[in-house]
Amino acid sequence: MSDPQVEPALDHEAGAATRTAVLSAAERLFALHGFQTVSVRDITAQAGVNLASVNYHFGGKDALLYEIFRRRTTELNRERARMLHMANDRHAGRPPVREILAALFAPPLRWAAPGHERRIALQFIFRARTEGTARMREALQRDVSHLERFAEALLRARPDLPPEDVYWRLHFCLGVLHNNRFVEFDRLRILSGGLTREDETDALLSRMLDFAEAGFAA
Repeated sequence: MSDPQVEPALDHEAGAATRTAVLSAAERLFALHGFQTVSVRDITAQAGVNLASVNYHFGGKDALLYEIFRRRTTELNRERARMLHMANDRHAGRPPVREILAALFAPPLRWAAPGHERRIALQFIFRARTEGTARMREALQRDVSHLERFAEALLRARPDLPPEDVYWRLHFCLGVLHNNRFVEFDRLRILSGGLTREDETDALLSRMLDFAEAGFAA
């Protein structure tokens, strides 16, 4: 005779395992092949679950896409916030520009490193910026809460600059960061005749910080 208290727990574990399998398979397929190309059938086949699992657990393909996007951007921005918090602690709440920008740049650069466990996740986020659903585009355009702490830190670091200039310079720094997609690295390697190597994460971060810090120097 089955235990009525055990069965719900087993059902919950099975449901959680199915969700995890779907999320993992979907993230990889979307990142590698694009949002429009990948079907629900592709995802469930890759995950080894029932075809109805996406609708049952997530409410459809668009909702699944948003769930992956929400989870990964939240994780990335928590890493950034942690680094900025540590910089604040080191400098009594007024870290220099370079350390503020390092907290903004370093987490995605580390995720992009070959062999990093979050490389696929970062590629998914890159896709979201160009192929995202209406809900994802709305979040990218309107949700600036993760950037406010960086703007505030930069305003404290450069009180001599007009606030408008600080915001513009932060915007340009974000452009530098967002241009570091895999296809741009490939193009730069061709342009440089093989001189550039994006897989040297620390060196790449240092170059980006040299460039971005200089933008706040004058």
